[in-house]
Amino acid sequence: MKGHAIVPDVVDVAPAGTIDVEYDSGAIVKEGNELTPTEVQNQPVRVKWPSEKDAHYALMLIDPDAPKRTKPTAREWQHWLVVNIPGDDFKRGDILSQYVGSAPPKGSGLHRYVFLAYKQPGTLICDESKLTNRSGKRRAHFCAKKFAEKYNLGKPVAGNWFEAQWDDSVPMIHAQLTD
Repeated sequence: MKGHAIVPDVVDVAPAGTIDVEYDSGAIVKEGNELTPTEVQNQPVRVKWPSEKDAHYALMLIDPDAPKRTKPTAREWQHWLVVNIPGDDFKRGDILSQYVGSAPPKGSGLHRYVFLAYKQPGTLICDESKLTNRSGKRRAHFCAKKFAEKYNLGKPVAGNWFEAQWDDSVPMIHAQLTD
């Protein structure tokens, strides 16, 4: 994560654990590999990290490079946020922001897409607006560090990331973000 500047752009310290992520396309996230927006357009089917079965976790996916890495004026763009996940069973958590696949603007180059998992101190009661996968306006300027601080999450316990750049599926994703 240091070599890709995720430390310090997103987190202060690289998490010790790794989040294993697989998509229905067969794409697997492997610490900075390049995937296409087409491959990651649907919510992952498998997300696993070192977890305790009786603990709850928060999971997020963010793009620190919005709208482009050289000028990230919308850093961090929130692609997915789930809290109160029992163990690593992300499908049983409370969704604050529904999944939106990567959608870097045409000509903006490679973007980093960062998954982070945090162990919660208990069940969270969050006051953030819940965002559907059609909500785009309130996703910019999210800050993983501030969210973690607000809810006393400490440092992430696990992370992973991939990179993606524009492909022909991106206009469809942009069109779905109507509010």
